[in-house]
Amino acid sequence: MAYEIRTYGDPVLKSQASAVTDIDGKVARLVDDMFDTLYESDSGIALAAPQIGVQKQIVVWDIDDEPTALINPVVVESDGEWVYSEGCLSIPDLYVDILRPNQVLVRGLDIDGNEVQIEASELMGRMLQHEIDHLNGVLMFDRMTPEQRKQAVVEYRKLREAAATPAPRRRLRLQ
Repeated sequence: MAYEIRTYGDPVLKSQASAVTDIDGKVARLVDDMFDTLYESDSGIALAAPQIGVQKQIVVWDIDDEPTALINPVVVESDGEWVYSEGCLSIPDLYVDILRPNQVLVRGLDIDGNEVQIEASELMGRMLQHEIDHLNGVLMFDRMTPEQRKQAVVEYRKLREAAATPAPRRRLRLQ
């Protein structure tokens, strides 16, 4: 079952997610639903549980046709710097150059409850940092410089207004 993706302004996105204490059938179903939601989005590569309104520390992603779930992930080491144009399913259609560490070491649990470590850089490393931010109530806007944030908020409002404005009706002239 696919969920609706929560978007900027929804207070759930600014809240800290709770650790998963028991990986059971309910968690497995949630992971499946998160993948359904991710695939239905048609533009994302990853999704964190808070983005669908579930305050649990679960992240799913599919890069290179390798769907993966990580539970209770944390960045334990990071190094380097990399600026890249970052987007977010919860802030649709907005992309901003954001500086983040280039390499990360992330620790968490797989769906079977086994501890895993992932060393990642560039896109994979950025994705992990971005999704772990969601688990901590941190959004892209929080990673921007004040000038970027001001410009991004204005641009995002324009995008949302344009999406909410119906196409003008045309009047038929009968002769």
